[in-house]
Amino acid sequence: MRLDKFLKVSRILKRRSVAQEACDGQKVDVNGKPAKPGHKLKIGDLVCVHFASGSLTFRVVDLKETVKKDEASQLYEIVLD
Repeated sequence: MRLDKFLKVSRILKRRSVAQEACDGQKVDVNGKPAKPGHKLKIGDLVCVHFASGSLTFRVVDLKETVKKDEASQLYEIVLD
């Protein structure tokens, strides 16, 4: 699954266009390297999203095309630094 779509489906970022802008601005790392919006995610990948107030690091647990709002948090697990 594409990185930008995963960020939207998992509801980490609100819209896919926002996810694309974050990737283009090098605010998203996958396994420690800056990633483009079309980067293909795999289960087990470590993703870090940099926000103005800090960053969020999580591990991809599942890849689904669509999920309900209640199930979105089951697609990833937050990793504490």
